[in-house]
Amino acid sequence: MALDKFGRNINYLRISLTDKCNLRCVYCMPEEMTFRPSAQLMQDDELFRLVDLFASRLGFRKIRLTGGEPTIRPNLAEIVRYMANTPGIETVAMTTNAILLQTLARPLAEAGLQRVNISIDTLDPYKFKKITRWGSMDEVNAGIQASIEAGLGIKFNCVVVRNFNDTEDVVELAKLTLQYPYQVRYIEMMPFGDVADFQQAGVVSEEELRGTISAALGNLSLVDDGVLDGEARLYKLDGAPGTLGFISSVTAPFCASCNRARLTADGRLRLCLLRDKEVDLLTPLRAGATDDDLEQIIADGIYHKPWGHGLDDNIIPLTRVMSEIGG
Repeated sequence: MALDKFGRNINYLRISLTDKCNLRCVYCMPEEMTFRPSAQLMQDDELFRLVDLFASRLGFRKIRLTGGEPTIRPNLAEIVRYMANTPGIETVAMTTNAILLQTLARPLAEAGLQRVNISIDTLDPYKFKKITRWGSMDEVNAGIQASIEAGLGIKFNCVVVRNFNDTEDVVELAKLTLQYPYQVRYIEMMPFGDVADFQQAGVVSEEELRGTISAALGNLSLVDDGVLDGEARLYKLDGAPGTLGFISSVTAPFCASCNRARLTADGRLRLCLLRDKEVDLLTPLRAGATDDDLEQIIADGIYHKPWGHGLDDNIIPLTRVMSEIGG
C-alpha cells in the first residue's frame, strides 16, 4: 500500500503512453506541436518493469492509459495484455479520442481492456473540426460503434469551453443519457503552460452547466448523495438510463479523495495534475537501479504528494501542456 503524508491510499496509476496525438485540440496544444524523440520515452520493457513494481510492491490496482493519444502507440494490444495479466491489477481502462477505435476496439477488448473514456466536446461535425483542427466526427462515430460491438464500457468526456460549446453542445450531449446508459462527463478546463490565460478565461463552473442543462431538459437529481464516481459528481435527468458527471477540478476540487498518480511518457512520476513537481524514474531505471531502489524512490515521491492544486494562489503548472501529462 502506498500512502501519502495525508493518509490517502494512492492506488490508481494513469500512464501516458506517448506525448503525441493525431488531433490538435485548441485548448490542449498548438497546431505545430514539437514532440519528444521516441528514445526519450519509456520503452515497452521499461514500462512493464515499472507496472510490475507499482502493482506488486506498492499496491496499485487500477491503470488508465492516456496520451497524447494512446491508440497511436505501437504494440498497444500487447501493452494492454501485459497490464491486464499483471498480478494485482484489477482494472485497465483508456482515455482516447476514438479516431482509431474502429480497428482497435476489438483487439484491445480481447487483450483485456475493460473501458474507454471517449473525449468528445461536441456532436456538431463543424464545431468538432474547429476544436480538434484535424478531427472527423465520422471516424469518432465509427470508433464508438466498434467499442459497443466489442463490449467495452463507455463514458464520454467533454471539456467545456466558454462561448464555444457551453450551451447547445452540452445539452445535445446530455440528451444521449436519455436514450443510452452512458455517463457523459463535463470537465472544467484547467490551466497549463503558455495557454493558461486562455484556459482560465474559458472555465465554466458546474453550477452554471447544471443550470443550462436543467433549463433545456428538466430536473437533475443528485445520484448517490453526491458521492464521487472517481472524479465525477453524478446527476440524472428524470427517466434517463444514463448519468451526467461533473468534474470540477478548478471550482470544486476533490483533493481529499484523490488516489491518483501519473506516469508521464518520459518516465516521470507526477504527483498532482496541476503541480509541476515530478519524480524522475526513467533515469535511475536506465542507470541500473534495482527494484528495491525504484520502489523506495516511488514510495518517497508518493509520500510527498501535495494536498491539491495552487490555483487559488495563482500557482499555474508551467512545465508541460496537457498532452504531455495525459490528464
